[in-house]
Amino acid sequence: MTNRLSRRLFGASVAALALMGSYAAASAQDLNALVWCDHSDPNLLKPFEDATGIKVNVKEFEGTGAGLAIVEQSQPGDWDVMVIDTVDVRRGVERGLFEPLPADQLPTADIFPEVLMDSHAVVDGKRYGITEKFGYNTIGFNKSKVDVADMETLGVLTNDKYKGRIAIYDYYLPVMGLAAMSIGKKTSELTEADLPALKEVLLKMKANAKAVTDVVASQTALATGEADILVGGGEWVTAGIAKENPDLDFSIPKEGAVLWSQSLAMFKDSKNKDAALKFIQYILSPEGQARLATSACYWGMPANAKAALNDDQKKILRFAEQADFLKRAQEYPAPSEDLDKKMQDLWTEMIQAQ
Repeated sequence: MTNRLSRRLFGASVAALALMGSYAAASAQDLNALVWCDHSDPNLLKPFEDATGIKVNVKEFEGTGAGLAIVEQSQPGDWDVMVIDTVDVRRGVERGLFEPLPADQLPTADIFPEVLMDSHAVVDGKRYGITEKFGYNTIGFNKSKVDVADMETLGVLTNDKYKGRIAIYDYYLPVMGLAAMSIGKKTSELTEADLPALKEVLLKMKANAKAVTDVVASQTALATGEADILVGGGEWVTAGIAKENPDLDFSIPKEGAVLWSQSLAMFKDSKNKDAALKFIQYILSPEGQARLATSACYWGMPANAKAALNDDQKKILRFAEQADFLKRAQEYPAPSEDLDKKMQDLWTEMIQAQ
């Protein structure tokens, strides 16, 4: 999940400063991080910087392709850590970009097992990525405007009962994943032969939709009542503004939802590997996880089940329901380059359909 919104800042806690006392011996230096916008929140970075003397320089990007393009245009050693879709960690490994992480120095035992995703993050027995945050592309909605029972099935995507009241998140992979799941296909098994069936679902969705919009417009549409349902929405859309608009919610339909999962990786050519590891350890600590989960840019589930969230934050994120949600979730589609291009072409055809 790579396109996000700015939300209200989450305050720093004294507990984190105590936790990071062990990091304080680090010498003053800079750490260069390629990140998604949730890592740019000062309330996430400042406690770490204050406790360690390490200045974190961040550059935001959207999507694995954009991040890898930045790396290709950089010199070896320019970057120390990177946020990347967990399903794409192997791509970075295959390009020789990442350093194996010391698994014995990471809280892997505390991470929800379903989001460790070793098939993507572990290569030849070595861990190259560690999941830090996750959530779902699913159905976001205003529960005061819809029949909530309808939100429990992906059939609502093509139900003309809500014609003109639906917005579609403009990101082809998760929405195509939902379309596939709605007709009984697994996101991990999609092939070119499935595209005609996906096209039929997508065109029906488009016929019902008021708009296909980016993340900012998507959340705005729900928040202002321009749309009652967001296809591809989830806690990343609704949680950050739940207190302002408690009618906004999301469902995990009986068919499931598409799981997004983001990981941290360390660059093989990093000049500051000790600092990079300290940063990763901080992000994965209970306090760092709470800050990341409730970042100003977008909320999401912390990967560490021991995240120091308060009861209200856990309720908004539906923390207690995660075990059931994860059982029904499927990973992002991870198509080959050729299939990916065909899926993008199909998405463009759907958007342009009248």
